[in-house]
Amino acid sequence: MPVGKTGFVVAIDGPAGAGKSTLARGLAEAAGLPFINTGLMYRSVAHRALQQGVEPDDAPALASIARSLRFTLGDGELPHLQVDGREPDPSLSSEEVEAVVSEVSRHTEVRAVLRARQRDLGEAGCVMEGRDIGTVVFPDADVKIFVSASPGVRAGRREDERGGSEQAAESVAARDALDARTNPLMAAPDAQVLETTSLSKEEVFAKALDLVRQAERTSQR
Repeated sequence: MPVGKTGFVVAIDGPAGAGKSTLARGLAEAAGLPFINTGLMYRSVAHRALQQGVEPDDAPALASIARSLRFTLGDGELPHLQVDGREPDPSLSSEEVEAVVSEVSRHTEVRAVLRARQRDLGEAGCVMEGRDIGTVVFPDADVKIFVSASPGVRAGRREDERGGSEQAAESVAARDALDARTNPLMAAPDAQVLETTSLSKEEVFAKALDLVRQAERTSQR
């Protein structure tokens, strides 16, 4: 069902550590579109809940936190997510946030608030990445890409992201288990699936950019 977008939207979905953020940022730069990492929005709610002592099973309080946070797109060559007018805090990637973000994000009340904000932010055009972008947030996206990789490869990528943490494999496995229970991950029926286990970042980017360029040409006809 269309949700009223007015611009060109690229939706990128996939599990933790699949390389969504790197790919999405690169495509946004190439296409001249804002880059929106929706995972940071859920992490912001989880981080604020930890600060305020809100339990991760308190759905009404978490939804209230989600409504209180101000999500905008910053200025510059690559507009991207700002939280309360600032760059997302590095602590959003902390182990403490990682431990609760899946439980926080499972609540329908929280997801409803953030999905509405995601649509507002991206409706004029964007590259948006997350877990349900092509299926729920922008089911009428111009391009839908589902990025997949083996657990071992994803653990290695997460380790690189987190500065060589030895707990990367455990982190990915734990996150997969939590997400499977709280927010099942599915590719949209019309998504292009990129299995990236044996591909370099450059090869993944080239394949994805080709899909975007094809869709751009189609939209201009």
